[in-house]
Amino acid sequence: MSDDTESEGLRERLTKQSEDTLGKLTEDLLANPLVSGAIARAFEAREKATTAQEAAFGALNIPTAADIERLTRRVRSVSQRLEGIEDGIDRLDERLSTLDLGATIDGRLEAIEGQLTAITHELSSLHRGLGETEPVPAHQERLKVTG
Repeated sequence: MSDDTESEGLRERLTKQSEDTLGKLTEDLLANPLVSGAIARAFEAREKATTAQEAAFGALNIPTAADIERLTRRVRSVSQRLEGIEDGIDRLDERLSTLDLGATIDGRLEAIEGQLTAITHELSSLHRGLGETEPVPAHQERLKVTG
């Protein structure tokens, strides 16, 4: 057990020393103007290469990764809107199916037809009751007074 403890302690010390050494080496490299200038130039070259790549893709009419990402976001947005519209249509369809407008309209039309038939019968019976008498002109009409 003492060997395990000693080996773990040795590992920890070596790890700590390695981390410290790498940290100091990194600080020294970044402090060196030659290295930091080279890193800055590498980043500038990367930026120029990216710009040149985008220009070349544009000239060849090939979409860039940014174009594809933008298009993907727009397609997702349209998809979400379409899903919302579909949900609304489904809800509207459910409400309309519960109303059963066809039966309601048919019932109302049948009731109107029944009333028209009744009115037609009444007019026919009134016409038969009057017979073939000529109507009295309006200026000759007299009111009958009941006493």
